[in-house]
Amino acid sequence: MIFNAPNLLSLARILLVPVLVAVLLTKFDGKEFVGLGLFLLASLTDFLDGFIARRQKKVTRLGQLLDPAADKILTSAALIALVELGLAPAWMVAVIVAREFAVTSLRAVAASERKVLAAVGSAKVKTTLQMVAISLLIFYNQLGSFERIAPLSLWLAMLASLYSGAEYFVRFGPQVFGRRSAAKSVAKGPE
Repeated sequence: MIFNAPNLLSLARILLVPVLVAVLLTKFDGKEFVGLGLFLLASLTDFLDGFIARRQKKVTRLGQLLDPAADKILTSAALIALVELGLAPAWMVAVIVAREFAVTSLRAVAASERKVLAAVGSAKVKTTLQMVAISLLIFYNQLGSFERIAPLSLWLAMLASLYSGAEYFVRFGPQVFGRRSAAKSVAKGPE
């Protein structure tokens, strides 16, 4: 069934994104609390959809596409809103978002060749650090003397994103692009 619980949770995460962005970009008392609550709720759906899919053996092709797309939409939208609020440097957000697009493109090329790229361990660390950084930045104005940890957490998230992206390309690049290069050289013939 396409619309099983894990897929519905991924869809819910996507539907929470415009609400989260509207809350973050609207001025009202307590917006940090509401924004953080919405972001944590959306992040919880990320954990739950994968957990339920594996536990109940409800992994679907749609879910394999929808879950990472929902993650990237949530993360990118939240970070872009934080840039607009002056809480995150645009260049750092650009690096993180570029990594997401690069890995998604690698996965798309692999999928076109009927290859599935397993998640690398550093990607889980990257996701966790991104969620922590976004949460701290949303709540930045309420951190008081702990406010310095928010920018530091974004640096860690960016570095983990770069490392994770590099790991994908080093580990899977040759198997995804290697065959194409060999096919081209065979078709081209000896020089």
